[in-house]
Amino acid sequence: MYKVLLVDDEKKIRQVIRTYAEFEGYEVMEAEDGLEAVKLCQENDFDVIVMDIMMPQLDGFSAYKEIRKHKDIPVLMLSARDEEYDKLFGFEIGIDDYVVKPFSPKELMARLNVIVNRHQNKFNGQELKEDLKFSGLLIDQDGREVYVDDRRVDLTPKEYEILVFLAKNEGIALSREKLLNQVWGFDFYGDDRTIDTHIKMLRNSLGPYRKYIVTVRGVGYKFDSRGQEED
Repeated sequence: MYKVLLVDDEKKIRQVIRTYAEFEGYEVMEAEDGLEAVKLCQENDFDVIVMDIMMPQLDGFSAYKEIRKHKDIPVLMLSARDEEYDKLFGFEIGIDDYVVKPFSPKELMARLNVIVNRHQNKFNGQELKEDLKFSGLLIDQDGREVYVDDRRVDLTPKEYEILVFLAKNEGIALSREKLLNQVWGFDFYGDDRTIDTHIKMLRNSLGPYRKYIVTVRGVGYKFDSRGQEED
């Protein structure tokens, strides 16, 4: 049984999600604000978090950044605002999905199930994977870590997954839509700038190997370890 933490200062919202989550077999715990969510995550292990952004005491973004310092728990963010900035900022800090209120509980559960299944598949029943090495850039697939000239760099989960997918398909021009669908696992309700933002952050983390991620005009991006200069 998967365990979900619902974090929202609106009791009715938590009740609706709890009803649908328990129907699908989830074990549910609740928190009314970000501070309580951080405390619960310190004391318990969760498979996924559903968390509102705008809350008293500690907002959802700040709470999730604090949680990520200690545990790798996927999160679906809720917001009453359909603001592009909120979505892009959320993806930059590593959230898995973003749903705007009012929402369809059935759609929310469908998205939640995708997140949980993808996260569990990273750890359960997988064979050991070979490291991907390109000069001084090393991708440790089993440890989900990236090293630049023997120095570990801190990537968000989405940045890591984009890098691995590009590297495994070296030399192939991949569209932004392909990257969105591959990394998020379903038809993403966003636009191309989501990928562009993640690519920018990823390049900043790769230092001298940023040039391996090449912009393909009119298409998207490709990985080229021959060291072409990025656009």
